[in-house]
Amino acid sequence: MSSSENPEIVERGINDKEDKNEEKGGFIDKVKDFIHDIGEKIEETIGFGKPTADVAGIHIPHINLEKAEIVVDVLVKNPNPVPIPLVDINYLIESDGRKLISGLIPDAGTIHAHGSETIKIPVNLIYDDIKSTYKDIQPGSIIPYRIKVDLIVDVPVFGRLTLPLEKTGEIPIPYKPDIDLERIRFERFSFEETVAVLHLKLENMNDFDLGLKSLDYDLWLSDVNIGGAELDKSADIKKKGITYIDLPVTFRPKDFGSALWDMIRGRGTGYTMKGHINVNTPFGAMKLPINKEGGTTRLKKNKEDGGDDDDED
Repeated sequence: MSSSENPEIVERGINDKEDKNEEKGGFIDKVKDFIHDIGEKIEETIGFGKPTADVAGIHIPHINLEKAEIVVDVLVKNPNPVPIPLVDINYLIESDGRKLISGLIPDAGTIHAHGSETIKIPVNLIYDDIKSTYKDIQPGSIIPYRIKVDLIVDVPVFGRLTLPLEKTGEIPIPYKPDIDLERIRFERFSFEETVAVLHLKLENMNDFDLGLKSLDYDLWLSDVNIGGAELDKSADIKKKGITYIDLPVTFRPKDFGSALWDMIRGRGTGYTMKGHINVNTPFGAMKLPINKEGGTTRLKKNKEDGGDDDDED
């Protein structure tokens, strides 16, 4: 058999494949270039462009001991002559690289042609979830956060685009204030009706200031409910600080039975106090509970109020 038979056939086959691949690759590249050129011409002629987005603001409309409701305002601008759908919104909130919460909002709306829309992204931070996951995050503290948002839009010519956004800030983990009814001062005493003033100590357990606006409370003395009130009271309570407020109260001593004599003698009187304070904070308004059970207070006549001496048994 001649050595020139099969080798020539094999080489010719390989060369044919290479030629065909080159022709095929060249054809695909030409098609891609053609589509790209057409896209650019359409973009230039009709005026298509990529949308832009920015975090316009972050608000905390409601915050208490259980959770913080956060709203992220994202301003999206559409330069195109047609509306574009906002396909998905992915969001993540982290603190010092640790995930606090994440989520997905599908079908988030449409951005009008040649227009802009403010997209509101609501997020709820549940404090119990955070504190149970990260033991070093303590009530009353302030933690840094980073919000990451990915907006996925569908734009003609460009297809699906992801617009990444970031914003940083701080958020509190609020804690209820500590209270102590240090004494009750009689203004006017009678068995039918006694007018008194509650001398209340409020201690701010948080790493941020509280601006007291108002409070409501119910009070029990010796297990007898003497009622409560809603009052407008103004006071500044510095972080980790203490303030004192006076609260007027009216009650009927004869309702106390035999416990009345201990009260009159100035001995310690058990009390329970429950209510709320409404405060302003650097993070917005808050309504915080006040609660003290099993406390002991002293009753004083008006003339004793000027001194700090202890009552005698």
